[in-house]
Amino acid sequence: MARSVDEFNKKRLRSSNITVVISIALVLFLMGLMGLILINAQKYSDYIKEQLVVNAYYDQNYDAKDSLKIAKSEEEAFKKIQALAPVKKAVYITREKAAEEAKKSMGIDSDALFEENIFPSSVEISLKPEYVDPLKIEEAIKIIKTVPGVSEVKNDSTLMVDVYNNLSRILKWILGFSVLFLILAIVLINNSIRLKIFSKRFIIKTMQLVGAKRRFILKPFVIEALILGAIGSVLGLLALFGVWYYFTDTIGQSFTQDTSHYFSLVLLVLGIGIFITVISTIIATWRFLRSNVDDLYYS
Repeated sequence: MARSVDEFNKKRLRSSNITVVISIALVLFLMGLMGLILINAQKYSDYIKEQLVVNAYYDQNYDAKDSLKIAKSEEEAFKKIQALAPVKKAVYITREKAAEEAKKSMGIDSDALFEENIFPSSVEISLKPEYVDPLKIEEAIKIIKTVPGVSEVKNDSTLMVDVYNNLSRILKWILGFSVLFLILAIVLINNSIRLKIFSKRFIIKTMQLVGAKRRFILKPFVIEALILGAIGSVLGLLALFGVWYYFTDTIGQSFTQDTSHYFSLVLLVLGIGIFITVISTIIATWRFLRSNVDDLYYS
């Protein structure tokens, strides 16, 4: 009879542990998924911002006799532009290339309309994402204008402001959902642990009544919480990156190649899973250690 009771208790304990691990894994999977979306949304946002270019035009006074001298001064100005703090990438467009692009845009194959290269040379500049900001774009333009030889700097400020505002709004929503999932993770994992500790409340109180110290009683529960938290976190991460690998393999590419962000996410999810599990275990166990025997029947 005693053996059957022990086997029943072991099965119930095993079932309880499996439930806690699955709960932790599922919650951390969802939280990690939001983290991956947030990381790649930020990278994709930066990528879009880098596609919004600023055009810096050189002096239009051009004399064919001084072409070599002008070309040299423009090349020097281009190098100075590349070294500016707001510049992410710069492309030098010569008069010849500007004329070719104009012909393509107008669908003209002949040189009949252009006796000479009437379009000024310029530099197509992609700004760093932090400068694609309504408050900083003018500062970036002023810096570019200080380069000798640059006569005019043009950009579509309205488009930049619209893109910036829309991207900021999307990122705020994603960040908000990530915080919400973090709160849900804390609540759900805490509830799973409380139910597990609740099933052992009589064992906890019995150990206390026979003289066991609180630290001695807490220790095995904390160790078990560490193990369950680690297992649940690892399972959640395996499921997370399995799904993400399938997704990126399907579309043929990953949004970001910076593995440091993924490594940070792994540490964060693992840390949160173990931390919440251990803290919830300590709080739930401490509650029963401080309660009276009669309270155990009404907890």
